[in-house]
This record gives sequence, C-alpha cells and structure tokens, in this order.
Amino acid sequence: MLHKPEWLRVRFSETQNREVVEQTLRRLNLNTVCKEANCPNYSECFSRKTATFMILGTNCTRKCRFCNVRNGQPQHLDPEEPKNIARAVKELELMYVVITSVARDDLPDGGAEHFSIVISEIKHAVPGVAIETLVPDFMGNIRSIETVAKASPNVISHNMETVKSLYSKVRPQADYNCSLKVLLRIKQSNQKVHSKSGIMLGFGETEEQVYELFKDLRSVGCEFLTIGQYLAPSKKHFPVQEYVHPSQFEEYGAQAKAMGFDFVASAPLVRSSYNAGEALGL
Repeated sequence: MLHKPEWLRVRFSETQNREVVEQTLRRLNLNTVCKEANCPNYSECFSRKTATFMILGTNCTRKCRFCNVRNGQPQHLDPEEPKNIARAVKELELMYVVITSVARDDLPDGGAEHFSIVISEIKHAVPGVAIETLVPDFMGNIRSIETVAKASPNVISHNMETVKSLYSKVRPQADYNCSLKVLLRIKQSNQKVHSKSGIMLGFGETEEQVYELFKDLRSVGCEFLTIGQYLAPSKKHFPVQEYVHPSQFEEYGAQAKAMGFDFVASAPLVRSSYNAGEALGL
C-alpha cells in the first residue's frame, strides 16, 4: 500500500461559516457532493460558505470504482429541491454555484429537465449569479444535453475522469467516446456556454495518455480543465497506483494551457468544482 505524501495532508476547518452551511443544508433537505463523495476540501469550502449541490437523490445507478457516492435504488425526485437550492444560494449569498447529480439511468431524460428547473429557480431567486452544472453523460441522449444547455448556465462540465485505456477498469459503465460527444454537443447546443472537464491522476496512466486526452478534449472545444490526484475512498475502491508529485501537476497544467485551454487548475487537491468560480474571474 502506497504511503500518502505530506502534500496531500488536509487540515480540518471548524468555523462558524461551516456550521451555517451545514445547518442550511439540513433545514432545506439538500445534498452535496462534498459530503457524499468524501471530498478532501469540503471542510475548507464549507468554511468559505460554499458547497456543490447534488440533485436527483444520493443513490447513483452506476458504480464507478473511484467514486464514494452510493450505488442503490434511485430515490423519488423531490419537487421542492429546485426552490430549496435557490433559497440556499440566496441565503448563503453565493456568487458562483455548482450543481451536480448522481447518474439517473432509470429516468428517460437522465434528470435533464430537473437540472433545467434548478437553473431556472436559481436565476429567478438570485439574478446575476453564475451557475455551473456538472452533468452525467445522460447515456449520450442528445435531447438531454440540449435541455441543460438551453437553460443557459454559465458553464457545463462533464468529467472525463481518466484516460481512454483505463475506462473499462475505472468507469466500466461509461464510454470514453460518449463522454467526448457530450462535451461536443454542449458547444453545439449553446455557443455562449463554457464547456469544462476534469480528470484525476494516479490510476496508472502514462504521460503520453494524459496528453492524448488533452488533445481529445481540445478537439471537441473543451475550454476549462481541472486536474487532481485520485484518492481512493476505501480499500474496496480502485487502488491508487501513484501519488503524482506537485511539480508534475505544474507541468501538465502548463502544457494544457499551451494547448489552448482558456483555464486550467492543476494540483494534487484540485477537484472539478473546487474554487470553480476562478475560471470566470470570481
């Protein structure tokens, strides 16, 4: 078993803001990917009065080997969830909000209409707030992608997660080319929306494979990119093959920018929605 290096140590932040966020989430019956995915940054983000809301329940219809979100029987959609998220955004005075979801392959549209309603409610409650949606692949359903794009969030993100050769091991229920097509369709559906993706390192990928992924992302017009270190949530998950040194993250970040990405965040503890507003200068 690999020893976690010092640069991956995270300090726990206990502040009044963190308690405010947690109380707000409990009162409005809202979920966050921060908690469900056991993100290493959740304490810091909550302390800055921000969070990434997770809609469509907490049970995912897929079982990716890297992810801590529960796999199980999908829950009923909460009709109050869109309004409650909008209330939380307003109460927490957020300038940038990220909305993600579990995969809902049981729904005909994968939950796309629910995404659209959430976006609409936030815009109505807090005019001018910047919105990012981190969407699943919707099983390649073009209409679902268009539904979210036409709701006009500022950014639509879909994470590739890893290189093509590792999909069968890390994301056995996903398809590399399908995910690329999701990012392509985002730009085709709404040119005003920024497209974004995120990957993790440490699954056993090579530098050549990483750069090939960068090229594939640029070929479908992806503008924003995040690169972080994979951390296995438990011994049952896909094992970490390597803890990539911060200097290597800097190199990947520099190369990605040279390849034309408008914004790149690359460091061990970077996550797709961590400080996401920086891409828009917020």
